[in-house]
Amino acid sequence: MRVVVTGREGQVVRSLVERGSRAGHEIVALGRPDLDLTADADAIEAAIDAEHPDVLVSAAAYTAVDKAESEPELAFAINEKGAGAVAGAARILGIPLVHLSTDYVFDGSKASPYAEQDEPSPAGVYGASKLAGEHAVLAQQPNSAILRTAWVYSPFAANFVKTMLRLAVDREEIAVVADQRGNPTSALDVADGVLAVAANLLGDNDPALRGIFHMTADGDASWAEFAEWIFEASGRSGGPTARVKRIASADYSAAARRPANSRLDCTKLRHKHGVSLPAWRASAESVVHRLVEN
Repeated sequence: MRVVVTGREGQVVRSLVERGSRAGHEIVALGRPDLDLTADADAIEAAIDAEHPDVLVSAAAYTAVDKAESEPELAFAINEKGAGAVAGAARILGIPLVHLSTDYVFDGSKASPYAEQDEPSPAGVYGASKLAGEHAVLAQQPNSAILRTAWVYSPFAANFVKTMLRLAVDREEIAVVADQRGNPTSALDVADGVLAVAANLLGDNDPALRGIFHMTADGDASWAEFAEWIFEASGRSGGPTARVKRIASADYSAAARRPANSRLDCTKLRHKHGVSLPAWRASAESVVHRLVEN
C-alpha cells in the first residue's frame, strides 16, 4: 500500500513513516515546500498526484491552539480550505482519504465520553477551524474516514510527555491541571490505526466504513494523573522525576479555553473497522522509556 501523508514533521506523520515502513507499506511524507496547504487547489492536487498514492492521509494542520485565537484567518485557511483541497484532490484522483481531526470540536461540557452523534460545539478558533475542515472534507470526498483523536504524544516533535520530562530535569515540583480529563494517545498507536482504516477503505466499498469515527487510547486520565504516570515510568527507566502539584484550569493562563472533558467513545470504530487502540498506560510507558534511553 503506497500511502501519501500530508506534512513532514508532525507526530502522526513521523509515526506513520516508522510504523508503516515496518509493516511493509510505502509511506511518503509530503509537506512544504512541495505541498503547501495555503496554495491553490490545483497546486495541491498536482503535488499529490506526482506521488501516485493508493490512499491519502490528511495529517497536516494548523495546531497552535492558543495562537489560533489571534490568527483565525490562517487557521481556517489551513484547517478548512487546505483540508478541503486535499480531499478534493483525493476525489479527482479516485483514491480514499483518511483525515485526522480532534476532540476540540467539542466544548467539553458533557459529563460522559463524546460519541460521533453528539453535536459539535467548539469553544475556540482551533476547534472551529478543525470542525469546518471536517465539513469540507466530507463535502469534497465522500470516500473518506475522519478520525478524531486527542491528547497525542510520541517520541517526536513537541508534546506533553517530552515537556514533562524536560521540566523534571531541574524542577522538584511541577504544577499540572487536574480538572481536565481525556484519553492520552500515542501517535504510534494512531499510526497503526490509520493504516488499518486506510486498508479497509481500499479493500471494501461499504459506506459504513466512511464518515466520522473517534480513535483514542483505551482509558482516561486527568493531565495531572498523566504527568504522575510519566514520572513513575521515567523513574523505572532511570530518567528524571518530579512531584506533581495539582492545579485548576483557572490557575493556568492560556488564550484558548480547553475542554474539561476530552474523552471520546471509540465504540463505532471498533464495531465498523475492527480497530481498537491499546490502553494508554502501557503505550505511555513505552514512549517514556524510549525517550529516556535516547
